[in-house]
Amino acid sequence: MEEQIIKIMEDVLDEQGINLESTQDSLENWNSLRQLNLVSELEDAFDVEFDPEEIAEMKSVKAIIDFVRMKQE
Repeated sequence: MEEQIIKIMEDVLDEQGINLESTQDSLENWNSLRQLNLVSELEDAFDVEFDPEEIAEMKSVKAIIDFVRMKQE
């Protein structure tokens, strides 16, 4: 799952080299519009739905992985 999330992020954010330590502050292309696109892609890929509060907390790769895992449980 982690690799799939990173691949989706690289595609949506048009960034290479994203890893578990990557954050919104460390990735130049991670802006609010791409955040919405990213959430949409993640919801489609993992058949989950995120609340606005959760989306606001998605500021790192680790946080996104945690939210996807939580939603799948």
